[in-house]
Amino acid sequence: MATLVIAEHDNRTVKGATLNTVTAALEIVKSGGGDVHVLIAGSNAGGAAAAAAKIAGVSKVLHADAAYFEHGLAENIASQVLALAKDYSHILFPATAAGKNVAPRVAAKLDVGQISDITKVDAADTFERPIYAGNAVATVQSLDAVKVITVRTTGFDPAAASGGSAAVETVAAVADSGKSVFVGSEIARNDRPELTAAKIIVSGGRALGSSDKFNEVLTPLADKLGAALGASRAAVDAGYAPNDWQVGQTGKIVAPQLYIAAGISGAIQHLAGMKDSKVIVAINKDPEAPIFSVADYGLEADLFVAVPELVKALG
Repeated sequence: MATLVIAEHDNRTVKGATLNTVTAALEIVKSGGGDVHVLIAGSNAGGAAAAAAKIAGVSKVLHADAAYFEHGLAENIASQVLALAKDYSHILFPATAAGKNVAPRVAAKLDVGQISDITKVDAADTFERPIYAGNAVATVQSLDAVKVITVRTTGFDPAAASGGSAAVETVAAVADSGKSVFVGSEIARNDRPELTAAKIIVSGGRALGSSDKFNEVLTPLADKLGAALGASRAAVDAGYAPNDWQVGQTGKIVAPQLYIAAGISGAIQHLAGMKDSKVIVAINKDPEAPIFSVADYGLEADLFVAVPELVKALG
């Protein structure tokens, strides 16, 4: 049977997390056979459906269009997935806020156990996922007829966004559940790259001491590198940085090409969110800081001296 990927999109384009999830789906079908299909449930989402059809490895795009899909309300998206579930052996969601909102509803209605946050496909019924804040890896086997899975996007390379030529098939939209209504949103404007998609991240910890120092010291470095800004949970809890900058087990899971941690001790919670980064640079004056255990490059120094010197050296 085929594998279905539930796409994240903005009705015009497909979000990057979908590409990583397609890669996981392709590994599943390589082990067990079948095709990879993508569901685009949206409002006037023809652009997103066309973009999904170009993803390498996708053989079919299912396009369900209705006004009440515009904002991706979980009740309606889950109902649409359930209407299609009988034709699939695996249903995959990105392990993002949106995916984690819909997947448990689908698993509960199908009366199957959800397999969360997979980072590797061993076989069509066997997967690996991190546990204990990433300090151990569990191998999970499922005998459920339909496997509902969330995919940790940092565990899989993105599929090519072009090169595919999948057919786009219109499917009937389920009725509006009427259980929730989109009221509004307040969008925080940011000229920097989105944290989970950034190739370079500069993160700060509680050692910065204040939100003013956080911006004064780290912003020039982020500007020089074209980087996103991140923060440890301790810095966020202290009010030095906004909530959506938090990197860690209870924040955002990231894996950029370069991760610079300034004044971050390296608690397990934080390491779980960034240790898959390709190159990790740690700046900390405590030689025993746990962050040094995962860093590729460690600088034992006062960040208030080292970071401005680094900015100056970058020219």
